[in-house]
Amino acid sequence: MIGKITGRIDYRAPDHVLIDVRGVGYLVYCSDRTLAALPGVGEAVALFTDLVVREDLMQLFGFQTLAEKEWHRLLTSVQGVGAKASLAILGALGPDGVSRAIALGDWNAVKVAKGVGPKIAQRVVLDLKDKAPGVMAMTQTLAEAHGDVEAVQVIETPEPKRRPAPAPNQSAQSEALSALGNLGYGPGDAAGAVAQAAADIPDADTPTLIRAALKLLAPKG
Repeated sequence: MIGKITGRIDYRAPDHVLIDVRGVGYLVYCSDRTLAALPGVGEAVALFTDLVVREDLMQLFGFQTLAEKEWHRLLTSVQGVGAKASLAILGALGPDGVSRAIALGDWNAVKVAKGVGPKIAQRVVLDLKDKAPGVMAMTQTLAEAHGDVEAVQVIETPEPKRRPAPAPNQSAQSEALSALGNLGYGPGDAAGAVAQAAADIPDADTPTLIRAALKLLAPKG
């Protein structure tokens, strides 16, 4: 299994790049969002990868973060969603957008992806709703492991640049999910409330996010 590629970009195409790794060229297919974030030809880049092997095909897919790669794995586990549809969804929403859409049951957001119809969008939301909390919580774990929540790409440069501080809201979401779980709320309900609260208050810290989520979870009427 090829889990990560580090090298220099030889050329860019509409749906893939060729990355030279010590004289060996790897064709890596990416979402539109990932391609737009990559550096120019001749520059160094690193991508997390997933290798798909079939009788008539070997294809390598590239991702900016491990969370994005995990969503690709989950999306392609849904009946009717292949690699192309998964990349379209990730390209349209990004991994955080996919987490929010699925946690909130918002299949209309998934439907905006090119080539994804309403039936597939609904199936994605239904099949993966229980998986959203795990991926949302994964963000903080990855932040601690890599020193950066975004960890967009690992680029070799002559003078290493200082990584930006983790985005506070993403860290807060993970902590709020954990707190709601400790209070006895189910993973699906907690993830939906946290996602909605984070969308309503983008810069909320952990206590603010927890209070907002609890209001959303409170019985109505």
